[in-house]
Order: sequence, then structure tokens, then C-alpha cells
Amino acid sequence: MVDAIQPGSAPGYQTCKTILVSHPLGLKMTEGPIKLAQSQKREINIPDAPDDLKEAFENEWDKIGGTGADLIIRSTATLARAYGIASLIIGGGGEPSMPLDLDKVAGEDLFFNVLDPLNTAGSLVLNQSPNSPRFMRPEQVRADGVTYHPSRCVVLMNEQPVYIQWTDSSFGFVGRSVYQRALYPLKSYIQSMITDNQVTEKAALLVAKLKAPGSTIDQRTRGWFSFKRDTIKGARTGNVVSIGTDESIESIDLKNLKDAAEFARNNILKNIACAADMPASMINMETLAEGFGEGSEDAKNIARFIEGIRGDLALIYNAMDNIVMYRAWDKAFYESIQRKYPEVYAGVDYLTAFTAWKNAFKAKWPNLLQEPESDIAKGENETMKGAIGIYEVMAPNLDPVNRAALAVWLADMANSRKTLFSSPIEIDQELLEQYEPPAAEEPENMPESGRD
Repeated sequence: MVDAIQPGSAPGYQTCKTILVSHPLGLKMTEGPIKLAQSQKREINIPDAPDDLKEAFENEWDKIGGTGADLIIRSTATLARAYGIASLIIGGGGEPSMPLDLDKVAGEDLFFNVLDPLNTAGSLVLNQSPNSPRFMRPEQVRADGVTYHPSRCVVLMNEQPVYIQWTDSSFGFVGRSVYQRALYPLKSYIQSMITDNQVTEKAALLVAKLKAPGSTIDQRTRGWFSFKRDTIKGARTGNVVSIGTDESIESIDLKNLKDAAEFARNNILKNIACAADMPASMINMETLAEGFGEGSEDAKNIARFIEGIRGDLALIYNAMDNIVMYRAWDKAFYESIQRKYPEVYAGVDYLTAFTAWKNAFKAKWPNLLQEPESDIAKGENETMKGAIGIYEVMAPNLDPVNRAALAVWLADMANSRKTLFSSPIEIDQELLEQYEPPAAEEPENMPESGRD
């Protein structure tokens, strides 16, 4: 609320911390988008690998670092949006200045610390030489005099650095806080809260228009007027208050304040959303009338924004995925896979199998806009009608082998429509290839015309 904050003012480190901790919109602008991005689990897919790998990966993901990888990532991204830059360091398993040996992380007690710009001040200023291969890129992370090897740290920035543009909140030529452009409207928002409080204090104020006393007021007359005021003040629903014919009691008129106050508050929220490059509906805390499933315009805007957030988090997700894979799929786990699937992995060494799994690993975010089940069922029903039509046209003209293959394809189409069919259809293709339907028998004593 200081007068020094004017349009264009840049927030310092302490100002950003105060907003993050105390401002009503501080956490919503930083952690809110990250939480929404993580509200859906990623779809893990490892082709040509047992389902045990996915289960082991998810179990390790949920417990790594004692808190789970999601919380570690959310904490790092939140501080990066608040200050403009934040760092995740990985400790344990050797000296901090030495590379992280991924082959040994399975048996190590690793810890993950999230550092804000004050912890790393001086080490993340970024190179400003335009001919340097590390031009405006993080080189190393140093905290309290300890330097961490690049394999042990991940640096996240909110927005890209601008050449020779110092960021006060980050102590370097790095990204910018999400509060940078929104600082002045964030100040205005506090003023709107003060207005709300003043309106609330005056909302129940009663104005009693009492007949003025004479010029000479003795003690008894003064006591009578005081008694009338106390009677009005203490009146409740169900009481009867008697006043003179020339007197009246009214509440204070605030109807002219409503439109102006709402207009100013809405504009302030829109200014904050515009400055932070966020959908206004996320700042306004409005409930989506139709929800994400209906694909309303607000929902689409939020979905596009969250897709961008997920893209910004790819760097730290890739780093955590790599560590979790090495910890979840260690040699002891591989031995259990060999015992469970000897026909596939009995003669395959650990390094070959792990490399194949790691290269095949895919993690995909689901679409934030989910279709309603009624629309999904309708679409699946149309798909099944088309598949049945193809079968009816082609089956009579195919040999037994291809007809059986077509029947299996139709069964697979039905099994993939989970909304329509809860139980799978299982067909033995080899038996179906050998099956010959019985010939239709003609009725006895049928007239010649009937046979024709």
C-alpha cells in the first residue's frame, strides 16, 4: 500500500514474498495454475513391456523424496512463478560437485531441495556475453558456498530472460515474477478490500430523523433524546418502536455505490489477469457454468493456458522421470520380472532390457477438456455402427481365414468401447477359421415354385 508503488514499479524479492504469503491472490497466481495442470495424472505407456513397469514407476513417483515427485515439481514451479527463477537440487549419492551416478541412485537416500533466488544469489546471474555458448543460460547452482553439478540441479524460469534486464526479485538477469506487471493492480485490489470493509461497517447504519429540540435543553430533555436513540438502537424484529409523526428512521443509502464498486473490482481483476497473462476466469474465481466437459469458451481458454504450463514443466518432469525410472526399475526389480516372464526376459541382460524400456517410455497429459459420457457414448455408438456395416459387407465375400480375422477385428473394436460394453468379447481365431456353418435345410414337399 506504499505510495512508492506506481504503474511500472518492479517488485523486489521481499515484496514478492509478501505477496506470495499474504496477498489474497498471491498463491492463486503462482500455485493455482500448477495445481490445475497436475489435477490429472499423466498417462504412462511403455509399449511391449509388462504392466509391472508402470505400477513400479507410479509407486516410486508417489513416494520419492518422502513427499512424491508431484509436490517437488509443484513447489519448484510455484517459486519460479513467484520470483522469476527457482532451482531444484538433488543431494545424496556422493559429493554435490560430482555428477549424479544414475546407476547407483536406486540404493541411495536422495533428497530434493527447492531453492529460491536468495539461496542461489550470485550463481544464477546468467552470462551476458552474446558470443558465449552459455549466453543467458544457467551454468551452475551454488547455495551457501556449495556448488552443485549440472546433473544434480534443474533451474526453472518464469518467462525468458531479456538481455541486460536485471530482475530485482531474482537477483539476476533472468526471468520475471508473475507479479512484475501486475504489481500496481495488486495494490488496487487491496484498496478494493478496504472499500468492502468500509461498506460492511456502514451497511447496518440507521439514520434517525428526529424532531429537533428547542433552543434551551435542560438535563431532562437531553435524557429523553438519549432514551429514544437507545430504544431505536436496541430494537429488534418483533419489537414496536414509537416515533413522532414528523420523524423517520432510514438505513443509509448505498445503492449508488454498488455499480461503481463492482465496476472497479472487476476491472482490477481483469487488469491483474491481463498483466499475468492468465485467463480472467481463473483470477475472478468464477465457477464455470458449463464446466470443462461442455467445452465453453472460458473452459477452452483455461485449457489452452494449462497446456502451456504443462509445456513449461517438461524440463523438470523429464529430469524426475529419469531418476524415478532408475530407482523403480533396478536390478532387484528386473530379477523379479525375469522370474515372472522367463519366456521373454530369461536370456536378456539387465542393461539391454532397461535401455529398451527407457527408450519406449512415454508420458502424455490427458486433455483437460473431457467430453460428457453421453457424448462419448454417442460417438462410440456411431463408430460401432460403421464397424458392423463393414463386417456385413465384407464377411460374405471372404475366405474362412480372413473372415475370422475380420470377426476378431470387430471384437477388438467393441472391447475398446468401454462406455458401451463393460465385458470384453473373446474369440478364438484359429477355431473360427476352421468352423463351417451348417448348410440350410430345405423344407420337405416344397412346391417347385417355392424352390425357385
